[in-house]
Amino acid sequence: MNGISKTLNDMTLVERSSLLDTVADALEATAEEAEGEGDTRFVANSICVANTIRGLSGDLTPRDLQAAELLLEQGIMLVHQFSNRAKTNGAVH
Repeated sequence: MNGISKTLNDMTLVERSSLLDTVADALEATAEEAEGEGDTRFVANSICVANTIRGLSGDLTPRDLQAAELLLEQGIMLVHQFSNRAKTNGAVH
């Protein structure tokens, strides 16, 4: 990773929107994979967080930054948990 990491507060509006869209896209892609495995609970949780993130991405005011940070953390953790979990053979409800 090149460059210095920034907080949401230090990012421009374009950078924030790009980060939010990237995490939402990752959640949606992971939800599609989970759907193929029959994990309906993970699909629902991921899509819900992705939609909430997308709802914030349009116009973040300074007071929305803390909520955005929490949503980004949750979204990244969901993707991480899915990618590191043991694959199951049966459907998960």
